[in-house]
Amino acid sequence: MTNKDLAPHLLRTLVALQSEGKTVTLETLTTALQVRRTDVRRAITALHREGYLDVLHMRLTLRGLALGAAFAASQLRPLRRASLRAVKAA
Repeated sequence: MTNKDLAPHLLRTLVALQSEGKTVTLETLTTALQVRRTDVRRAITALHREGYLDVLHMRLTLRGLALGAAFAASQLRPLRRASLRAVKAA
């Protein structure tokens, strides 16, 4: 899974968790997105480098909050493709 695919989902999840006042950890994000811990960590690092996330406090920056809110209002591509069996059955 690439950062390009995961980042929008990660930002949207961070906006939702922060707006609820919940503490965000790597484990929380891994569970919420049902994605490997390594992929989440890589995406978090990339978002931190680009200025969208403060990793030390696990809080979105103003830029990250704006982008996450935009993703929250839009429909994102699924993280995983439908299995071939499910497609054939339909």
